Amino acid sequence: MTEITPQIVAEHGLSPQEYERVLAALGRTPNLVELGIFSVMWSEHCSYKSSRLHLKKLPTTGPQVICGPGENAGVVDIGDGQAAIFKMESHNHPSYIEPYQGAATGVGGILRDVFTMGARPVANLNALRFGRPDHPKMRHLIAGVVHGIGGYGNCVGVPTVGGEVNFHAAYDGNILVNAMTVGIADTDKIFYSAASGTGNSIVYVGSKTGRDGIHGATMASASFDEDSDEKRPTVQVGDPFTEKLLIEACLELMATDVIVAIQDMGAAGLTSSSVEMASKGGVGIELVMDDVPQRETGMTPYEMMLSESQERMLMVLKPGREAEAEAIFRKWELDFAVIGKVTDTGRMVLTHKGEVVCDIPLAPLADDAPLYDRPHVPTEPRAEIEDFAGSVDIAADLLTLMGSPDIASRRWIWEQYDHMVGGDTVQRPGGDAAVVRVHGTQKGLAISTDCTPRYCYADPYEGGKQAIAECWRNLTAVGATPLATTDCMNFGNPQNPQIMGQFVGCIEGMAEACAALDFPIVSGNVSLYNETKNEDGTATGILPTPAIGGIGLLADYTKSATIAFKNSGDIILAVGTRTGHLGQSLWLRETLGREDGPPPRVDLADERRTGDLIRTWILAGELTAVHDVSDGGIAVALAEMALAGRVGAMLNRPQPFDCARAFFGEDQGVYLVTVRDEALMDFLAAAHEAGVEAEPLGRTGGTRLIFERPDADYAVRLDDLRAAHEGFFPTLMGANAALA
Repeated sequence: MTEITPQIVAEHGLSPQEYERVLAALGRTPNLVELGIFSVMWSEHCSYKSSRLHLKKLPTTGPQVICGPGENAGVVDIGDGQAAIFKMESHNHPSYIEPYQGAATGVGGILRDVFTMGARPVANLNALRFGRPDHPKMRHLIAGVVHGIGGYGNCVGVPTVGGEVNFHAAYDGNILVNAMTVGIADTDKIFYSAASGTGNSIVYVGSKTGRDGIHGATMASASFDEDSDEKRPTVQVGDPFTEKLLIEACLELMATDVIVAIQDMGAAGLTSSSVEMASKGGVGIELVMDDVPQRETGMTPYEMMLSESQERMLMVLKPGREAEAEAIFRKWELDFAVIGKVTDTGRMVLTHKGEVVCDIPLAPLADDAPLYDRPHVPTEPRAEIEDFAGSVDIAADLLTLMGSPDIASRRWIWEQYDHMVGGDTVQRPGGDAAVVRVHGTQKGLAISTDCTPRYCYADPYEGGKQAIAECWRNLTAVGATPLATTDCMNFGNPQNPQIMGQFVGCIEGMAEACAALDFPIVSGNVSLYNETKNEDGTATGILPTPAIGGIGLLADYTKSATIAFKNSGDIILAVGTRTGHLGQSLWLRETLGREDGPPPRVDLADERRTGDLIRTWILAGELTAVHDVSDGGIAVALAEMALAGRVGAMLNRPQPFDCARAFFGEDQGVYLVTVRDEALMDFLAAAHEAGVEAEPLGRTGGTRLIFERPDADYAVRLDDLRAAHEGFFPTLMGANAALA
């Protein structure tokens, strides 16, 4: 029997005060199994003890919402008796330690969250943040993460259709890997996780349990230090081929009426899945550890309960239906074992070799987990920017931006992903949002992941607003009606009041934007302690990164808009309010080396008016190309549209004339659109009636982008833009980087 010492308690991530709560809950000293269970269930990763208080501020309901936060994934109605089920989660620390498996199992875990609820997965996305491209470890990390995402998603047969990638020194020691999955289900075949029915069998299905991933949840709830490589054994190992079998077996069983409850074994494995099922159902649970399928000899109950081996599920079945379920899983060559039963005791009881090795009340593990109101201080406002050194060369600066890490083409990445498997991908990576057809219908789902961390760092409240608004805008830009979002809240140490202030500020900004745009958050994940401890005892945290994944609905996917210029001679318009905001812009950073000023403000009422106008005109078929203005401003948006369509443009001299602000300002709620001559006056009239600013900028045509100036025109060839845009990743990664 292991003696529970203060050192053992500390190694399990419990504070002395939390351990006192454990003693009070049990009325005695826990054994090692019980201590391990408390440690993972009370970790930040599982309990949300520093974030729950503030997450309650987020809007989570609406007429389209079938199921909000609290289940494996969020569920929204998409009409015709169908629902979209989706979620985003982090796998940050594992991906830094072992990038291939960390990223791969992140994809596997989010897939299970979605098909656990009865959905067939139809799309994967991701949101990745890396450190400086020239950092000694970054090439290895990029190659491993991209290869892991592609390796798992491609093998399991779910298309990876979109995502985003940012680079910043703040992620040098702690990269972010956020994975999102969207699935489709019938509204009358959605499955939940609350266990019920005293005496009902608890069934384990999928892969056998091994020793990989033990303490994964605890590791994900702590800061990195110089010994991070020693945590490699806490990283799970994935098998996408088994996952594919598990998807098909679960969906086949779900077509029957056998299942009472079902839960993925994710973070904290068998512990979290069993505790959550029992707690949500208000029941007790008994498990016989000897019956857990094991792939290694001599496994202890502690190891079995804390293992995070992949491709495993836990179910409660209706009485007498075990053989029917077993036949399905055996057909798919998966393990199936009855490992326990539902009780009415409200306790978790585990036996091993005939002895009780755990007997604890369930309420303290879940409902009564610690909840902290951490001290937090707001981020100091940034001073406005007033001075710029040097003259502006539009063509040269545009080439610089198009080849910069945050704007350069991601083709090298997404060509390693199978984005067409399943045959329903309508818009491939590279546009404002991916569009996936709802199989067998005319409907399309638009999907996007968005966040601008540098904005969140400069002003968390405005940055939080902008993350939601940009996602809403990207869905709107393809013609979709935005429905709902999922979030992945990546932050540093919540015990630092400045970091906690960033979290609170972002949440409050997000909440305001969700309410104003009718864009509720229905699922999500919080990842804290994303920082690296330095040798001097200080810590370097990441930029606050509240990644947003949103979905929208197109009644007819064939009406979706794309960013590519379609014809020569179309009129280009900027739609939305422009002030030429340069604070925190990429132009300022990439050309002048400055990360100064406040981020652009988001006027949510203006955002709504402009987006609704754009969507209406897309669906009417009157806009030949649409692209939202974001990183790099209008100049970059124009270049992306020109490269996508292989058609150039001539731009009028801006009024008033200020090249930097006019072409590189990152004003929010602005779209570039193209229309034919015959539609121009009608569009301008509609914009005026809606109270939306719209200004013609020029015409499409030729093989260059030409910017008119009073003194001399600036021009840049599309071939030169393409070379700059496409060159960054191949140059950084090298010819064989995908396998590095």
